[in-house]
Amino acid sequence: MLVACNSNTDAKEPVATEPLPLEEAQVQNGKDVATGLAAGEGLNTVKSHCLACHSSALILQNRFTREGWHKKIVWMQETQGLWDLGDSEPIILDYLAANYAPEEYQGRRKPLADVEWYELD
Repeated sequence: MLVACNSNTDAKEPVATEPLPLEEAQVQNGKDVATGLAAGEGLNTVKSHCLACHSSALILQNRFTREGWHKKIVWMQETQGLWDLGDSEPIILDYLAANYAPEEYQGRRKPLADVEWYELD
């Protein structure tokens, strides 16, 4: 469940209303040690903005196109109190689209597509 960034809750913990201070990532094996996020250009900006409100697990468990990530950001701004990302938005979208885009299916065969189903008598 995603917790709103600046919602009016009765929680005793303060909620984020702005990005975290930028901190350099410590990278091992191509991943940020603290978050598990993929190393790459824009990682520190993603950590600063995205992790102010939720854990990296929400990023790690999702895969969207750049457009899909943009829709998620707009949803967070409209419903969860996410601030305007300004010049950071394209950096964040570039990072997410490069590292957390939909993956090619890797099973024995691709799922069926464009199938016309019919009922058996």
